Amino acid sequence: MNMNRTFLDSAVKRLKEYKLLGEKTFDQLGEEQLNFQPNKESNSIAIIVQHLHGNMLSRWTNFLTEDGEKPWRNRDDEFELKIFTNQQITNLWTEGWETLLQTLSSLSDNDLTKTVSIRSEELSVIDAINRQIAHYSYHVGQIVFLGKWLKGEEWKSLSIPVKGTAAFNDKMMGGKL
Repeated sequence: MNMNRTFLDSAVKRLKEYKLLGEKTFDQLGEEQLNFQPNKESNSIAIIVQHLHGNMLSRWTNFLTEDGEKPWRNRDDEFELKIFTNQQITNLWTEGWETLLQTLSSLSDNDLTKTVSIRSEELSVIDAINRQIAHYSYHVGQIVFLGKWLKGEEWKSLSIPVKGTAAFNDKMMGGKL
């Protein structure tokens, strides 16, 4: 078994799960909720998506040959309060994730042994991927938390509902409990 291929397949699988969590959150929210900023120091879901989009394009464009912090990226602008339509949010989300997933799918097993840089810090390709998985899961967690907070009792759980563990486990184990 090739451990590099196993790692890459696992990374893609987990990233697709985070992508889906974000999308399932968006599906439950309206435009006003997606743009809601809890306070001046917090980000709206739209701002988080704008930041993820900028990060993903910067990190994954020419991943193996250029620094992950591109000169054309304006990170500070990603956190400026703007009002987005649902379609604009979806477009940013989709473009960022497509860039990431296309780049990962283009990597060979040998590419995982190479070194890349982010802000001139040299990282193994595996470490760079792990770094971004942690970063994206952090922000997707924020998106889900904000969605759940905004919807309150109307929130449809994206995982195991409260007091639903036994039923979930029974279903997963084919009724063997």
